[in-house]
Amino acid sequence: MNFCSNCGEATIRRVPEGDNRPRDLCEQCGMIHYQNPKIIAGCVVLDQNKVLLCKRAIEPRYGLWTLPAGFMENGETVAQAALRETWEEARATPDLDQLYVVTSIPRISQVYMLYLAYLNGSQYDSGPESLETRLFSIDEIPWDELAFHTVRDTLIQLKKDLEKGIFSLHCIDREETPTSARV
Repeated sequence: MNFCSNCGEATIRRVPEGDNRPRDLCEQCGMIHYQNPKIIAGCVVLDQNKVLLCKRAIEPRYGLWTLPAGFMENGETVAQAALRETWEEARATPDLDQLYVVTSIPRISQVYMLYLAYLNGSQYDSGPESLETRLFSIDEIPWDELAFHTVRDTLIQLKKDLEKGIFSLHCIDREETPTSARV
């Protein structure tokens, strides 16, 4: 950040008094600008042990499969964001169950929060950000065509949980480096 969003003056980067991290500071008005992780919200939508995936129609990872998810907007709860993203990408209105997977990726300052959800007769279709939507059994998942590690991690956990018949909250910390982040 080069300029203060409060007064427009130039900012400097330093550790504010009483803090322990460098921040963008405005010496003119005293504003401290915090940069925090982005939250990605979405759903792991199930229908009779099949999972709903979307083929991406946008970059990054155009043409690869993902779960319906995206950046949370201001003024939304995580659950509202998960349902909105599921509608935008898969034109589905599932019934939310529980928070299912929370994945932290400190290197890129992102936190993924995915809910378990059920179609329960709801229809689905491709939204503007998807080329295609489809229900896959675990054995049909195109593992080599998944867009992101977070999707792979979640689907691996889903496979284990479907086998056990028990779904609980999973917290995953991804510490990959840029070169190890390939799918």
